[in-house]
Amino acid sequence: MKSKYRVSIGCGVYQKAVNTAWRLKLFKDVFMSKQNYPEPTVGALIIGPDGKLFLMKSHKWKGLYVMPGGHIELGESIKEALVREVKEETNLDIYNAVFLCYQEFIYGESFWKKRHYIFFDFACKTDTTEVALNNEAQEYTWVALENTFQMPIEFSTRNAIGEYKKRFTA
Repeated sequence: MKSKYRVSIGCGVYQKAVNTAWRLKLFKDVFMSKQNYPEPTVGALIIGPDGKLFLMKSHKWKGLYVMPGGHIELGESIKEALVREVKEETNLDIYNAVFLCYQEFIYGESFWKKRHYIFFDFACKTDTTEVALNNEAQEYTWVALENTFQMPIEFSTRNAIGEYKKRFTA
């Protein structure tokens, strides 16, 4: 079937238009994306075999130390998301996850995008300190609880650490 419309754009011009459209879409997706609802996420305050806490620095959080974590996927339980996100970001296996707190993060300035999250934070354990970070983090540390308050830690991670200290230390 022959179309009644005719496109007469040269190859170079067409490719430039496609590239420009793609860049604009990418810009919109990354910087201008509109949220319709708050996004539920999980966070893991990981305690190593020596009792130290795992924290990682992330460019998404403006270089502040944070807990590993991320989105709960459709059809996934909160604890399944916790285990999956920790494995993806750190390659650590966790166990004995205990709910710490929930927090709201509404368009906070510490995150690289304007987002509304609901955090479900857990304390959990691991048997190893051997970490393999994915591209979401640039560095990590294992730190004693008493030394965390001297570090540049993102506000909601600091709250989770405070809750852990209040509930699980004397």
